[in-house]
Amino acid sequence: MFDFSIVSSWIHNLLTGVMPEFWAIFLECLAIGIGILLFYAVLAIILIYMERKVCGFFQCRIGPDRVGKFGIFQLFADVIKMLIKEIISLKNSDKFLYALAPFIVIIASILAFSTIQINKGMEIIDFNVGIVFYMAATSLGVLGILLAGWSSNSKFTMISAMRSGAQIISYELSVGLSLLTVVVFTGTLQFSEIIQSQADGWLIFKGHIPVWIAFIIYLIAGNAETNRGPFDLPEAESELTAGYHTEYSGMHFGFFYLSEYLNLFIVAAIAATVFLGGWMPLHISGLDGFNAIMDYIPGFIWFFGKAFFVVFLLMWIRWTFPRLRIDQLLKLEWKILVPIGLFNLALMILVVVFKLHF
Repeated sequence: MFDFSIVSSWIHNLLTGVMPEFWAIFLECLAIGIGILLFYAVLAIILIYMERKVCGFFQCRIGPDRVGKFGIFQLFADVIKMLIKEIISLKNSDKFLYALAPFIVIIASILAFSTIQINKGMEIIDFNVGIVFYMAATSLGVLGILLAGWSSNSKFTMISAMRSGAQIISYELSVGLSLLTVVVFTGTLQFSEIIQSQADGWLIFKGHIPVWIAFIIYLIAGNAETNRGPFDLPEAESELTAGYHTEYSGMHFGFFYLSEYLNLFIVAAIAATVFLGGWMPLHISGLDGFNAIMDYIPGFIWFFGKAFFVVFLLMWIRWTFPRLRIDQLLKLEWKILVPIGLFNLALMILVVVFKLHF
């Protein structure tokens, strides 16, 4: 498995050889920032097109097929239309917070995105408390949603923001319990070490029943955190027009739209990392020949294959189940998922203490 840290170290040594270290680091940070934004945009295009095609498939229709071959240019037409739309200014809104809210949402999404490990040595940040940082970054997004709903001075946006705040804050607990179950099993909070611990088998295969339970809870809670169906109460069109971004237009609305799809990918990427081995190939203990063949497949292909598999599962859930009521949504979290998550965490502790895993 190729280690991309060799390339990054070579670039850093090359830059420090021709300029002071401060400017070398500055240029590296600038290049990484531009790279994140470009990758962010390309990924959003892929996910939105995939969403439309998957939706069409589940509803027994074609999906976009007019603009370009297979409708691949439809999204670009939508982007151009969004870019030329006027960004309106509301008369009785809190103009500063109204303008700030979309940027908080997008910054929180980018911070969470920066924790993803695409390949060995190909990561932006790899803290020894990576899972804690990821949870903290995702928690910031709800502030942007609450500010958007309150500052727009609309009853629809305010109701939506309150719903979203209650939903995201509630389901963060189940996401945290699921990830904490993995932390107990692997003994680390660092994403790279969690991936390395799966060199002899992905956690979904060697973690026994507690990992399967944690994986299912994570998929449900992660879907709810991204405000996607059947947990899309904050954006219930039949009740609240467009939810907390009803009063937004142009790229301000585009930021909310982008963050929704990137948060979908982030949830899928973290699931692929902690439960499915991330960029780690499929290895089976004792089958050295098979493992050697799997190592020829680049790590980033393994990662994106797993991540888009989880994305498909989340889209499948969205286009299969009807929207829940707010009381059903909160009952599912506090009366079902949280007790199961706590019991599952205790069960994982027993599995680790008595070495009942593979």
